[in-house]
Amino acid sequence: MEQKSKSGRRYDAEFKENAVALVNTGRTVVEVARDLGVTTWSLRRWIAVKGNGGTLEEPKTLAIETPEQRENRRLRQENDYLRRQRDILKKALAIVSDGNLPGASNS
Repeated sequence: MEQKSKSGRRYDAEFKENAVALVNTGRTVVEVARDLGVTTWSLRRWIAVKGNGGTLEEPKTLAIETPEQRENRRLRQENDYLRRQRDILKKALAIVSDGNLPGASNS
């Protein structure tokens, strides 16, 4: 079975321009997308960008994370998760220790 990459396929600006031009000649988005092997979502996005006066150039690639940056990001996410868990437990303790629970005797 063929596995698709997470980042998807990259198309150069000329390819995108030509695809949009094909749609502008009267062919449907579905036809052009099928013939070129792109998704209709991508093609519609290119058409919208072009229609708004934008350019279809490839965005600049983001800098690759260093191992330290990746570890810091992971630790921040774990810290946020643990804070949320702590807050949930605090609220649960406040509810349980309130004494006004259904079935609790008020003697």
